[in-house]
Amino acid sequence: MSGPQELPIATNGDVVLVRQKVRSVAAEIGLSLVDQTKIVTAASELARNVLVHAGGGRVEVEKVSTGLRPGLRLVFSDEGPGISDIAQAMTDGFTTGGGLGLGLSGSRRLVDEFDLVSAPGEGTRITVTKWSR
Repeated sequence: MSGPQELPIATNGDVVLVRQKVRSVAAEIGLSLVDQTKIVTAASELARNVLVHAGGGRVEVEKVSTGLRPGLRLVFSDEGPGISDIAQAMTDGFTTGGGLGLGLSGSRRLVDEFDLVSAPGEGTRITVTKWSR
């Protein structure tokens, strides 16, 4: 597998580019259309969160494999204000950005693996993985 590809997230246009890249790699590794849609939707929500809450950041897009099946791993990172209450932030309906409050919790449901590391003043790092069925 090739190494991760890093994409900046600094504008709404970058969010669109992230969606396009994730869709293309998801199709490349053979994810079903449903799973492609799930990982693209999660990527879109997480990229938008990076832009809105942290003022920008980046995502690494990487093909991964268990040896038996391929997957797609996305690592979103920023140097924003961080998340003071992760449990609250992961609750459906919780929002600080005026949205539906489904960004983090919704993204977690759309992927197979979800890991969030954040602390106030230290930015946020979210790693998600979707495996081929």
